[in-house]
Amino acid sequence: AVTFGTFFRRSNSAQVHRMSWIKQTKLTWLQSVAVRVLKAGKVPSHLAVIMDGNRRFARKQNMRSVEGHVQGFDKLAEVLYWCSELGVTEVTVYAFSIENFKRSKDEVDGLLDLALQKLRNMLNEMDKIHEHGVCIRVLGNLSYLPVELQQVVAEVVHETQGNSRCFLNICLSYTSRDEICKAMQELATGVEKGILSPSDVSEAALSQAMYSRKSRDPELLIRTSGEVRLSDFMLWQSSRSVIEFTTVLWPEFTIWHLLAAILCYQRQCGLVEAFKSARPRERHSAEDLSLQRFIDDVETRWQERLQLMRLGQTAQEVVVT
Repeated sequence: AVTFGTFFRRSNSAQVHRMSWIKQTKLTWLQSVAVRVLKAGKVPSHLAVIMDGNRRFARKQNMRSVEGHVQGFDKLAEVLYWCSELGVTEVTVYAFSIENFKRSKDEVDGLLDLALQKLRNMLNEMDKIHEHGVCIRVLGNLSYLPVELQQVVAEVVHETQGNSRCFLNICLSYTSRDEICKAMQELATGVEKGILSPSDVSEAALSQAMYSRKSRDPELLIRTSGEVRLSDFMLWQSSRSVIEFTTVLWPEFTIWHLLAAILCYQRQCGLVEAFKSARPRERHSAEDLSLQRFIDDVETRWQERLQLMRLGQTAQEVVVT
């Protein structure tokens, strides 16, 4: 199966640099054996990660906060490679919370500049992304982002939305409460336009109005740094996920921490599967024409917003009718 490895694998190109999405790495013999052993069991197809501990790592190393976030990005590229070796086909990462805007201006500006750099690098590596079918989604309230960053986000999403072999979801300017609030507004719009009736409002309909509507729920969620909370991340989607809290700071996360989390998942996946089988499917039924029309309307308006952002209009300038 084609996974992140075909894109995020080791590269010998002289153009590969520190901020690239292509991470130069190679598993040791022992790591390769451990990966093969775990792959004999069930591996989650969708992994979600709260990448916490960058600032504490920076303080520990006497670095500026933004340098800790740069180290965190380098770790993400490495983890994506490990996921590819394990056969994980979808990864969702918590890159920037709406709550992060409350931090100091210098740190916020540094984080947003880093996001801009990362996404521009994606555009520079677009040929490889297309070659290996990587679809990149940016989930969040994009209206809070600077216009220049919105443009680059829109371009990356637009350019890769036709790819379907593996998926990277970047939660940027995101909280779960905001996502649920926006989903409720989408449902209200659907009812006001006569696409949905009040009786059509359901769990499945709400799921289809989320930022994450095109993704399956994650089977495994990992949080680093020792914090034992979800910090408003994927609260709706992770209700039946295996959750692994680890004390290691994100830049110090190793393949052994990932393998330990996968092993924890394998020990509990039977219970997860039982939950899934007992739960009604979140995806719409082909016979439910009202819900299908609603889904189509949500997607049409999203594509309109995406196009306007590509043209330099901010997300909040788009009038939803």
